[in-house]
Amino acid sequence: MVTTSTHAPTSPVRRALVVGASGITGSALVDHLVADGWEVLALSRRASSDGAVRGIAADLRNPDSLTAALAGEHPTHVFFTAWQRQATEAENIAVNGAMVRDLLSALAHAPLEHVALVTGLKHYLGPFEAYAAGEMPDTPFHEEEERLDTPNFYYAQEDELFAAAAAQGFTWSVHRSHTVIGYAVGNAMNMGLTIAAQATIAKELDLDFVFPGSETQWNGLTDMTDAGVLAEQMVWAATDPAGADEAFNIVNGDVFRWRWMWPRLAEHLGVDPDRVKGYEGAPRPLEQQMAAHEQAWPDIARKHGLAESDLSRIASWWHTDADLGRDMEVVTDMGKSRDAGFLAYRRTEQAFADLFDRYRAERLIP
Repeated sequence: MVTTSTHAPTSPVRRALVVGASGITGSALVDHLVADGWEVLALSRRASSDGAVRGIAADLRNPDSLTAALAGEHPTHVFFTAWQRQATEAENIAVNGAMVRDLLSALAHAPLEHVALVTGLKHYLGPFEAYAAGEMPDTPFHEEEERLDTPNFYYAQEDELFAAAAAQGFTWSVHRSHTVIGYAVGNAMNMGLTIAAQATIAKELDLDFVFPGSETQWNGLTDMTDAGVLAEQMVWAATDPAGADEAFNIVNGDVFRWRWMWPRLAEHLGVDPDRVKGYEGAPRPLEQQMAAHEQAWPDIARKHGLAESDLSRIASWWHTDADLGRDMEVVTDMGKSRDAGFLAYRRTEQAFADLFDRYRAERLIP
């Protein structure tokens, strides 16, 4: 679905509201915007201010909380990166669609020029409860594909965005990322830190470092999204006329096979090459692999002086299992935004390596 809004007058001041500022994408956006000299408002449930960033505390599921928190705020740009997982897709639609609607309604007074929304490849693959279960477009995925005939909270979020844009006169962009890797703690979808935690436990307990996913993922082509590249595309779309009123895929620009990447990640994490194991006969999900070893994490944290002793804030086994367990190849076309002028590129192995270095520096892994 495509809806075109009327472009609001451009303000000389660029004031960004980042929704979900403590998450992987939100954190990268805050860093990018601050470096570019924007005024930055960071909205999250437990907000904190830091230098150039002013925190705003609000509950996205409470319209009154949003109205009160944002009554005196006048952002020119909104970057919406938040979502909350529910038990069913019907609940996902109700909750996540309402968060977009209520947030933008609470900003009806603001001089909004552009709102950028992060979604993902479930736009093409289907929701969690019908994931890759029906007829899907062929890979690589293109933005022009019709929506699936399946309820999907991404579609609900888009529709709320389109309706608000038409009513309030701002332009919009939608950013469909693949698995996002970047810096965050306590995030429900964090493959980078999850794999780092797996490697740490494997080394400490003298276990094999076992690829948890499917044969298709091990041998097939795939791609990923670095949070910095995603942030860069969102800011580009929010400020370049070529990005207005468009949906864009966003991945790093390289493709790889996990049978190539897995031993390289092991090397970056200091795993003995002899303990690196690939796909062998069937998936071996991390939720099962790690169940008997999770209780070791507090001792590992004490031994190495780590900053977080609660493994549930470090690893999201279920999400990495879902990504690596897919029984289909997932590759994403970037031609649309390339043609529009967005040319950023990030090699995925280097993105992982830099991320691991940052987690070591922050004492989240040894």
